Amino acid sequence: MHYVLFNNGVPAWAMALAIAIAAIVYTVLHMAKRIVVGRLATFAATTATYLDDLAVGMLSATHPLFMLSLGIYAGAHWLLLPEGTTTVLSRLVIAALLLQCARWGGVGVHGWLHHYRVQRSTADAASTTSTAALGFVARTALWLIIALMILDNFGLNITTLVASLGIGGIAVALAIQNILGDLFSSLSIVLDKPFVVGDFITVDDIAGTVEYVGLKTTRIRALGGEQVVFSNSDLLKSRIRNYKRMQTRRIVFTVGVVYEISKSQLLAIPRILREIVDAQPQARFDRAHFKAYGASSLDFETVYIVQTPDYGVYMDIQQEINVALFERFGQEGIGFAYPTQTVYLSHQGKNAAEAP
Repeated sequence: MHYVLFNNGVPAWAMALAIAIAAIVYTVLHMAKRIVVGRLATFAATTATYLDDLAVGMLSATHPLFMLSLGIYAGAHWLLLPEGTTTVLSRLVIAALLLQCARWGGVGVHGWLHHYRVQRSTADAASTTSTAALGFVARTALWLIIALMILDNFGLNITTLVASLGIGGIAVALAIQNILGDLFSSLSIVLDKPFVVGDFITVDDIAGTVEYVGLKTTRIRALGGEQVVFSNSDLLKSRIRNYKRMQTRRIVFTVGVVYEISKSQLLAIPRILREIVDAQPQARFDRAHFKAYGASSLDFETVYIVQTPDYGVYMDIQQEINVALFERFGQEGIGFAYPTQTVYLSHQGKNAAEAP
């Protein structure tokens, strides 16, 4: 039995009602998003926690197409559709929901890592690069999981697909093992933190400041001004010395004096060395000993600790010690040794001198 109202039949009115419901649902969701985001943003501005700011960012990432798909799905319930069409429509809505969840998750990961970077930037310079690596891995894993869920939602056998991906992944891994090695080395640098951006390090015979730690390479600004690029895997295989993490400097220096000194002068030298080192405000004396008989000098070894890792401070202290030694040795009549060679000629008898 067919009913006609204002020259339109029941199917036309049902379609119009479905479209109206879809439009209403979309409008309500859009208005609700604006109201909730606006009020939550106002509230977040008055608090110190970052969780409400993160929630604002995630809700703001709600895509209009997702809300439109919900409206269409709600309106479609007023229509008598074939079972196949209803199934496809349901799967499309679920796919839209999963994609929206991936979008929310991506924004959430980015927001959390940004907060971590800001909070740790003053105490941990590695956060400027480590968060990039962690964010890349987290977002890649998230989108991969969402993609598999969408394929499973449409009825694909993802077990076979995952197995195929595993076999293909092994082949790809063998082909790009150097790149993957650098990638995992980057994660090792991020997590273990043998150095961070801004540290002064030496790698083999190259010394410089770390400027950048990437997924594949690490870049160091050398003392000569040039930029040296290391692959992460090669870098971790090398011996790395991180001078920025020094708390103190242990300094060992040797001074040689001439052999032509008296025993009292020889015994006074360790005391003089101690007095001079103790006079330096940022140096702590450790020991001073008559070490060895050199080829042309009596060698004294002195050890002291600089209370700061600053290289400039160490050089200033060593300069003061050298100047003070020069003055004290001059006052005590002790001469500094320098490379000399003394030749002693033994006088023999006349017959021995005339022998061929």
